[in-house]
Amino acid sequence: MMGLVGWSVAVPTLLGAALGLWLDKEYPGSRSWTLALLVAGLMLGCINAWHWVAKEEKAMRDEQEDKDDE
Repeated sequence: MMGLVGWSVAVPTLLGAALGLWLDKEYPGSRSWTLALLVAGLMLGCINAWHWVAKEEKAMRDEQEDKDDE
C-alpha cells in the first residue's frame, strides 16, 4: 500500500512539472510555471494520499470493530 501512496504523490508532481516545463517553453515570461505547477502537483498528490490513507484507516478500524462485536 505504501508504494501506491508514493505513486499517488509522485504522478501529480511529475505531471505538474512536465506541464510547467512545456508552458515555460511555449510562453516564456518572468514567472516560472514549472515551479508553480510542481508545487501544485505536490499539494494535490499529498491531499490525494492523505485521503486514501484516511479511507484505508477507517476501513481497518471498522473491520476491527466488527471483530470485537462478535
